Amino acid sequence: MQLNSSLRLQTYLCRAMMYRLLRTVLFYFPPEAVHYFSMNWLKRLCSIAWIKNWLTQSFGVSNPTLTKTVFGLSFSNPVGLGAGFDKNALYLHELEVLGFGAVEIGTVTPLAQDGNPKPRLFRLPKDRALINRMGFNNDGADAIAARVAAWRSQNPNSKLIVGGNIGKNKITANEDAWKDYQICFEKLFDVVDYFVVNVSSPNTPGLRALQDKDALHEILSNLQKINATKSSPKPILLKIAPDLTDAQLDDIIALSTELQLDGLVATNTTIDRRGLYTNEKTIEAMGMGGLSGKPLTNRSTDVVRYLAKGLNGQIPIIASGGIFTAEDAKGKLNAGATLIQVWTGFVYEGPAIVKNICSKL
Repeated sequence: MQLNSSLRLQTYLCRAMMYRLLRTVLFYFPPEAVHYFSMNWLKRLCSIAWIKNWLTQSFGVSNPTLTKTVFGLSFSNPVGLGAGFDKNALYLHELEVLGFGAVEIGTVTPLAQDGNPKPRLFRLPKDRALINRMGFNNDGADAIAARVAAWRSQNPNSKLIVGGNIGKNKITANEDAWKDYQICFEKLFDVVDYFVVNVSSPNTPGLRALQDKDALHEILSNLQKINATKSSPKPILLKIAPDLTDAQLDDIIALSTELQLDGLVATNTTIDRRGLYTNEKTIEAMGMGGLSGKPLTNRSTDVVRYLAKGLNGQIPIIASGGIFTAEDAKGKLNAGATLIQVWTGFVYEGPAIVKNICSKL
């Protein structure tokens, strides 16, 4: 028993040291380029059978006790990957190999768009954080729906849950935003397992104004009406910002209950820059964008706790924000979350993050 525990600890430490070394090298290069370089190499490695099997054994999670059924869907484990990492559904197979129970693709918009000018992704290593202002860069709903459909056809036995995070195009006026959400909903309906309405990114001008109760009601009630006409309706969730006041959170709670939403995702990135270790001038030079990672841990947990108390367990919450370790995950679950999502933690902790979290849940 002690020998097995010792071997597991040695394996964990070895993996952690190897990734720290690799991360040191990768961090010398631009973050967005490194993202695609790393994931494309993972894709190549997973195309080789014996390497894929080794990766699955090293990083995969196979523990029936971790299975959770939430809003009618069976998650093989509670650790998902947040939207923005695999925007275009390019790496679903590879992310499943790394043990993720769910992957949220997108944010998907009706039309393809390039997003904001580069550079638009920045590292803050001293804070174990990122700042991004990607601006919903994606291939558009048609291309992404076709890609997910092809993946499902090629992997009929996959247990991976795929969420569709949907948003509006930058050129769409806020008063017409509901139309963009409807287009994405209809185009992705047959290929994703659940939907997340994203009105909380700080990187599309005016988008956060859609968190206003009336604007949200228009978008969500329309989707619920369409959903009700389907033979098998899909769960609809709402993703919110961590920067909302208690009064705004109360509005979210009331609206979620009124419209019978299936869940909430709390939270997106923050525009708050207080309490960072990174030099202020360095942060100013990075410019606008959403901050994610460790600085968000406590605020996102507070939001989850507030929502869970207000909802009295009626609506499940997916917690996102500053989750790096099993202790971080437990903090979110103890606050009232049902599932969790990582993103920045994946960048800093590496491919073993799901296994490391799940081994202690």
